[in-house]
Amino acid sequence: MEFLLVLVVAVSLSMDAFSLSLAYGTLGIPKKQIFLLSAIVGLFHFFMPLIGMFVGINILNLIKINPDVIVFIVLLVIGIQMIFESFNEKENLKVMKTIELFLFAFAVSIDSFSVGLTLTSISENYILSAVIFAFCSMFFTLFGLFLGNKIEKLVGKIATVFGGAVLVIIGIIYAL
Repeated sequence: MEFLLVLVVAVSLSMDAFSLSLAYGTLGIPKKQIFLLSAIVGLFHFFMPLIGMFVGINILNLIKINPDVIVFIVLLVIGIQMIFESFNEKENLKVMKTIELFLFAFAVSIDSFSVGLTLTSISENYILSAVIFAFCSMFFTLFGLFLGNKIEKLVGKIATVFGGAVLVIIGIIYAL
């Protein structure tokens, strides 16, 4: 029963990675970067809940910053950048900078940090839980990026504009 609970939490944590990957996949990211980004998202989903578990509620109360605000800012910047880049005729493939890869992974894994605050109440084997979180998020990110890439090939530039708009909307929803 504990494994099923961890798996359900892992899939639910991976849904934002999937939806944002779907939107970002419309940029026509090269396959090498698709795999790299998926691996980085997986690593973040491994470490963030563990960090959250070790940080705990006391230290989080000292910082007094809402993680949703951070997610909002990151998604807003990425979404607006996507919209503007969709009008750039020069690029066929969007090569993401290293900082963009890490910002994307951070944005989709911040909720894993929050789950980490209560990880010991979900499972006694928190390392195995983090591994399951990592593999689920890596798979859903990979699937979303490939699917977004296919959608972009079918409908073109409009998919990139739509994907950027979706990121901005999701960022606003996080902020509310």
